[in-house]
Amino acid sequence: MDPQTAAMAAQQPGIIAQIIPFILIAAIFYFLLIRPQNKQMKETQKMLSELKSGDKVLTRGGIVGVIKDVRETEIDLEISKGVKVIFARTAVQQVIQKR
Repeated sequence: MDPQTAAMAAQQPGIIAQIIPFILIAAIFYFLLIRPQNKQMKETQKMLSELKSGDKVLTRGGIVGVIKDVRETEIDLEISKGVKVIFARTAVQQVIQKR
């Protein structure tokens, strides 16, 4: 092997050095994007499972009301005296006041 070929071979990084940047990018994506999103999704599911009659909630559409009845996939929301609207349980964005 001539000296020029040996010098070029010594300058090329190994396979591990080429893979390290991809591993770092994957770790950054996991800790900055995927993990927080999974945590938020778990908190939302917990909040939706704990809904009960009498809770004051805010829907994703911006309607505030009091839950009158809770079923498996729906809730009856009283938005004004005598005005009840049926919403999907997943339409609730936030519990404003617990009963």
